[in-house]
Parts: sequence; C-alpha cells; structure tokens
Amino acid sequence: MIRCPGCLPSFFPLATTHWVHAQTIKEHYGYRDFSDQPEHWRLVRWLYQRAWIGGESPSMMFDLTTARLVEQKILLPGVTVLSRLISGVRERVANRTWNVLSKLPFPEQIEKLEALIAVGEQARLTPLEQLRKSPTRSSGPALINALHRLVAIRELGIGQLDVGKIPPIRFKALSKTAFTLRAQAIARMPAARRIATLVAWAYVMEAVAIDDALDVLDLLVKDIFAKSELDGKKTRLRTLKDLDAAALQLSSACQVLVNSDCDDTQVRERVWQRLTPEQLTSAIAKVEELARPPEDRYHQELLQQWRAVRRFLPKLLSILDFQGNLAGQKTLAAWKFLQSIEGHRKPKMDAAPLKIVNKSWASWVVSSDGSIDRRAYTFCVLEQLLEGLRRRDLFVSKGERWSNPRAKLLQGQAWESARASVCRTLNLNPQPLPEISTLQQQLDRAYSRTAQNLPQNSLVRIEVDKKGKESLTIRNLDKLDEPKSYLKLKEKIEALLPQVDLPEVLLEIQAKTGFMDEFTHLAESQARVRDLSISICAVLIAGGCNIGLSPLVRQGIPALTRGRLAWIERNYFRPETLIRANARLVDAQTEIPLAQSWGGGEVASADGLRFVVPVRTLNAGANRKYFGQGRGITYYNYTSDQFTGFHGLVVPGTLRDSLAVLVGLLEQQTSLRPRELMTDTSGYSDVVFGLFWLLGYQFSPRLADAGAARFWRLDSQADYGILDKLARQTVKVELIEHNWDDLLRVAGSLKLGTVSATEIVRVLHRGKKPSTIARAIGELGRITKTLYLLNYVDDEAYRRRILTQLNRGESRHSLARAVFHGRRGEVRQRYREGQEEQLGTLGLVVNALVLWNTYYMDAALSQLRSSGWEIADEDKARLSPLPHSHFNMLGRYQFSLPEELKDGGMRPLREVEPGDELVDLELW
Repeated sequence: MIRCPGCLPSFFPLATTHWVHAQTIKEHYGYRDFSDQPEHWRLVRWLYQRAWIGGESPSMMFDLTTARLVEQKILLPGVTVLSRLISGVRERVANRTWNVLSKLPFPEQIEKLEALIAVGEQARLTPLEQLRKSPTRSSGPALINALHRLVAIRELGIGQLDVGKIPPIRFKALSKTAFTLRAQAIARMPAARRIATLVAWAYVMEAVAIDDALDVLDLLVKDIFAKSELDGKKTRLRTLKDLDAAALQLSSACQVLVNSDCDDTQVRERVWQRLTPEQLTSAIAKVEELARPPEDRYHQELLQQWRAVRRFLPKLLSILDFQGNLAGQKTLAAWKFLQSIEGHRKPKMDAAPLKIVNKSWASWVVSSDGSIDRRAYTFCVLEQLLEGLRRRDLFVSKGERWSNPRAKLLQGQAWESARASVCRTLNLNPQPLPEISTLQQQLDRAYSRTAQNLPQNSLVRIEVDKKGKESLTIRNLDKLDEPKSYLKLKEKIEALLPQVDLPEVLLEIQAKTGFMDEFTHLAESQARVRDLSISICAVLIAGGCNIGLSPLVRQGIPALTRGRLAWIERNYFRPETLIRANARLVDAQTEIPLAQSWGGGEVASADGLRFVVPVRTLNAGANRKYFGQGRGITYYNYTSDQFTGFHGLVVPGTLRDSLAVLVGLLEQQTSLRPRELMTDTSGYSDVVFGLFWLLGYQFSPRLADAGAARFWRLDSQADYGILDKLARQTVKVELIEHNWDDLLRVAGSLKLGTVSATEIVRVLHRGKKPSTIARAIGELGRITKTLYLLNYVDDEAYRRRILTQLNRGESRHSLARAVFHGRRGEVRQRYREGQEEQLGTLGLVVNALVLWNTYYMDAALSQLRSSGWEIADEDKARLSPLPHSHFNMLGRYQFSLPEELKDGGMRPLREVEPGDELVDLELW
C-alpha cells in the first residue's frame, strides 16, 4: 500500500501509467502475452492437432483453448481474436483433408466420381442421388436391385484406396456431408473439396450398400420361411378331417392288439371283422401322408418356394463373400460349395458338406438311397447362413452393422497398453481372485441378512411344490396413499404455471440455455443466418409434433418460408447436433434446486415407446400386440431421476431390450453419470448382469416373477439357513478365473468405444451354444444377479424405488405422446436415419418442456414459501415436471417473445383465483 499520494506522478508518468502498470503485474505474476513466441506457435500446433484428430465443435474448442491459456498463464485475447484463430485452424484442417483425399483416386476414378453428380438426358436424378436411396421393401427384385447397387459402387474402385492417413473422425464427418448435401451443392464445390467429398462418400457407401443388401436378405428369407409355415398350417387344417378319420380306423385296429382277452391267433381275424385289409392299408397310407414328425418345420411347403429363391440366389452367390469364426466354418464351407455348383444344370451333390445338416433337415436333404436333394440342401444352408449372420459367427468384413464385432475388441499391443488404465477406470483388479473373494463376502452377507429378515417380511414367503422344490413368492406392492399436503401443493403449483404456446416455450428455453446454438451448418460450421432460432424452432415443432413443415410456413416472414425451413432441416438437423442440443438442456436441468431434490442423476430407467410405421420400410417389424396388422419401431429411451431423457435409439419392431440396455449408459454425452439402471423384465439376462458389474454399473430390473429366478452360490458348503435349499446352483468360479483377462478386455473395449454394446451383446447371446467368454460373463452375472435378487427380496423400499423410477419413464412417455400428436402418432419416415432424427427431435422437445416446467415450478415454490407456506421436503420430492395441460401444442404457432424474456427473464406466474388465497394456511 502506497502511503504518499503525492509521489504517484513520479512513480508512474501519466502518459504511460496503464501500460507500465500492466507490464509490472505481468512480470510479477509470470503472465505472458497471447502473441508471445514460441507459446503462440505451440498453441496453434495444439489447436491444429486437436482439430485434426478430434471432433469437437467450435464452441467446445473455444472453451478448451480458454482453459489451456488460463492454465499456462497466457493473457486471454478478445473473443473475436480467439474465434478467428480457431476458425482459421479448422479451415486449414479441412483443406488438408480435401487435398489428401483428392489426390488418392486415379484420373479414371475421378472421371467416374464426377459422373455421379451429372444429370443424364433421360434421368430426373443424378446417379449419386439414385445410389443414396436405400431399399424400402423385402422382396426378390429388391434384393437384386440392392446387389446391383453394391456392384455399381464397387466398380468405382474407391474401396481399394488407402484412406488410413485421414483420422476416422475427419473421414466420418466428411462422408456425412456427402450423404446429406444435394448433388448440385457438391458440384459447386472447389475441385479438391468436391473430389474428396465424393471419395469419402463412395468409400463409406460400400459398407452401407452391403448392410442394406443383408438387411433385405434377412427379412426376405424370414418372410419365405414364415409364408411356408403359414401355408403348412393351412394345409394341415384342411387335411385334419382325413387324418382324424384314418387315425380312428387305426385306433380301432389297435384296440384289438391291446385287448388281453383276445388270443394271439385270433388277432388278425378280429381286426378283419372291424376293417377290411384295403381300409387298413388306406388308413396307414393316409396317416403317413398327413402326419408330421416332431422335428418337421413345414419343409414340404418351404421347398415349394424354390423358384422365389432362385430369382436372387445366383446374384447373391456371385456378389457377396462371407467370413466366419470357428463356429461358422461349417456354414461357410456349405456356402462355398453352393458357389462352386452355381451355373451347373446337373451339379454333383455328392461332395456337399453335410456337417451343416441338422436333425430336422436330415430326412429331406439325404434321401433313402443316399442322394442329396439340391433344393433342400440350399434351404438348409440359407437358414444356417442367416442364423450365423445374426449371431455374427458369419460376417462381412467391409460392412458396418453386419461386420465382425470381435475384430473391434482391443487386441495385442493395444490391449497390453490399455490394460492398466482400463483396470483403474473400472476399479477392477487385474487378477480375478481378489474380486471373487470380495463377491463371496458380499454374497454371504446378503444371504445372512435376507435369511434373518425373512420371518418378519410379510410380503415374501417360501413355498414348496409337489416335488419338494422351494421357491419364493413376492406379493405385489400396495399403492401408497398420497398425503393431503402433497395433493394440495401439487394442485397449487399447477394452478400457478403460466399458460403458454409451444413455440414460446422453445424460444424461452433458448434464451435461458442457448441450446439452439448447437445446431450448426453441415458444411460451414460458422454459417449463420438472420433469425436462425425462429427457423430452428419451427423445424423442431414440425418434427416433434409430427405435423410436417406446412402448418409452420409463413410466406411473409423470411425465417418461416418453406425454402428456408427445408434448408434448415436438411443442413442443421442431424444426430450430432440433436445430441449436443439435448445435452445443454439436460445440463441446465441439473442446476435447478427443485431437480436436485428429485435425484442427483445417478439413477436412470430405460423403456421403449412404440410407433406404427405405415410406409414401406425395412426398419420396422411386426408385433400384433403393439402394431396390430401393421409394422412399427421402438424408440428405446433413457430417463434420469431428474425426469430428463439423456439418450435414445430406434430399433425395428420390438427388439429384445437386453440388446440395447447398455447403449444409453455408454454412449450418452451429457454431464449426468448414472450408475444404476432400472428396466422391465425384458431387459434381464445373466450376461447383462455380468457386463453391468464389469463396467461399474448396477442393473436393477423390475422382475415380474422374482420368486421363479434361480439363486446361486459360490461356496457349495455354506449354510444359508432358511434360504439354503433355495440356493441350489453353484457358480463355476474356474470359468471366471481362466477367462478373467478376456472379461477385462471386453469391458475395456466397451468403455473405450471400440465396439458398440449392441454388437457385443448380440454376439454373447448366441443361443444354445454360447462361446466360452459368454459363459464366463454369464457365470459372473449369476453372482451379481443373486446379490441383486437378495436385495430385491429383502428390501421393500428398494422395490418401490425401482417402481417409482420406471413410472417416471412411463409418465414421460405420456407427455411424448401428447407432443407427437400429428398424423395419428405414426412415424412416416422410410429410412432409419430419418426415424432417428425425428424421434431425437421429439425427445429434445419433451426435454425442453420438462425444463420449462422445472424452472417455473421452482419459481412457484419460492413464491409459496415467501407467502408463508410450509413445504415439506418429501412433498417437494414427489412433484413431477410432466403436467402439460397448460401447454398449447395445437394450431397456434407464433414465434415471438416479450423483451423481458429474451434475456433469460421469467414470465409472471398465474394469478391465484379469488377465494383461493395463499394465506389460507388452516388446511396445512
């Protein structure tokens, strides 16, 4: 502190006071200027490497760069200076990508690529747009067209180029651009960028075309088998009367044989008294003709579909080559044999590999004289081929969805380098014995606690069946009465919520969170247009409400013209922008005090929302219970304990939940870190329990019949008292020990994202013959499942907590149904990508409504407290941000906000009705 004010002029000359003072402070604290070298050069190099190998958005790179500058004590430049630097670096990275890729193809290949964006004289679409169209039906001609499409893409020769110099994230981003932009927009690009974009498209398109062809094949063969079974059942119904008559005649003859009063020498005479020899012979022939052996699966009707199969089989054999693991070698050998005989009118079937022929096909493939029926053998191979592809015992290396997930696991040196960090991240010991010992102790304590509490547990009892086998019976939970204080609070809060139109909700949430800023242009990330938020809001309503763009079009408003809205939808809406925008909403919800009283984000639930798809598409399945006579999809979404949806994916039909249950936890990109996931019974399996434990999560399914579940033990000699006979099965610990490193490798691969959870779970669920690693994970899962079951049985509050969280997800579905009101609530997107974008938009709109409600409910609670209400914490925790009667979603679309709301302000709460004054506290 300077005590002599008069000496200040001599200490700092007036003209240079500011600069000298700043320099003194910098030198004292060790700060440097932004432009100082070599730090500035190092920053640019770091930015360049980050942009080259990473996929962060400009806003994320801005935040990371700011944090780096602060950490290294470099004075922050102006916002525009740093933005221009990041923009310039990203532009250099993009130019490098275009230059590298554009130099890879030969001149002949470049000529073919350029021809893709030229419109022919007789064509309405360019070849690029024609090839981008995926098949929409499963039929023989559709499969042939899909195979021709694959051949056309392969003829470009781009799949043979070495694109390894480009980081996968850069290549993926460029290919997405090519899949979305119109051919005319690509044609207007500079030469290097145009060629690079087409190269990326053609390289990725081969995998897409393979996957599409196999999707059609899978559905087509499934339809052929289903049609054969239906025809067989109809034929059986038509012949049932003849079969009954013949069977009764044989029964009459057999009654003589079993009659002990009939002498053996008189059997034939007694039979002829009832039936003539001709009648008996005819009855025997009729039964042999109409009766079917137990292993028969309508093979006769299936063989009648031979002509339908021959329409596509030659093309399929000549174009697609499969690879396989050890379990798929038999099928692979049979497939190669079919390839070798294709084109021969009378092929020699004696050399056909017969190891593939199972019991049900044996009598049809190999006749009594030892000859092999080509038709039956082909159908047998097709059936086994599709089964192997679904289990991924067979795969196509260049595909994506039908590729080999085992090849994506960490292997060799990559696994050796990652093992230690994976163990630290997952908090697992590299050796199995310490982990098994810990599980043993936890299991013993759980059995002892549950056995001790069972006599006092009125909702659970042990029952013994006729064979002396014990099982648990758990009574359903009774509905809890809601306190009057909570009902009054709920009614008062909902009465205070302002009535508002849906567009105003979205624009208000944009003012508070800026979530629409995450919607960036597909090709030009810095591109901005006037009133962009209004256009994005309109497109959100069009997709989320399922009403299309037409009701939102306003010709007199530039931001709402049809051309502008279509352009915004095509260039700004894609999975990554929806995910980033949704993350902003989820993160904003976590900061509201009311949301924190509902939970901390550690608990979540997963459930499916069903939608009928009335248009022709491959990405839909049949299920009479949910879709009636039509086909549909399931939007499998994840709800946090704060009522926000943090992830979702689309599955065709009603895919088994266990295949998707892990995806949301591993792939979500919000700040939430849920550790426990609750699902319905359909998500339950031993393998899933094992994977959850390895990854550090708790799996808590609601079990419809927990008493019928198996209870396992590690120590066969342990005495668990009243539960001892219930724990009949012993876990094979040696299987876990011998495969521990592989278990860690699978978990590490999932955690690091080298393989998707859906792919690996599909491989592990291999049916009757699981792999060794699948059995090891299943054995581990039996331990953790038993721990869960014992807790589930013993703790009524735990069962109720699971039910509460699942009810939150189901209530959120009701809000989603109310939002998605247009076109009878049906999804009319033909392709999987379009379905994912529309339902992702729906999830985003629902999250915006939940966040808006939470803001205003929190404000209403504050107002009530200031007016003298005593609000119990348990009543506040019961509140839900899912009421929607005050939201208008129908027909009134005005895109304007009052000035006080544009800066993040709040609109006034509704006035209290006369006679309902807040000071009336007697009811409390």
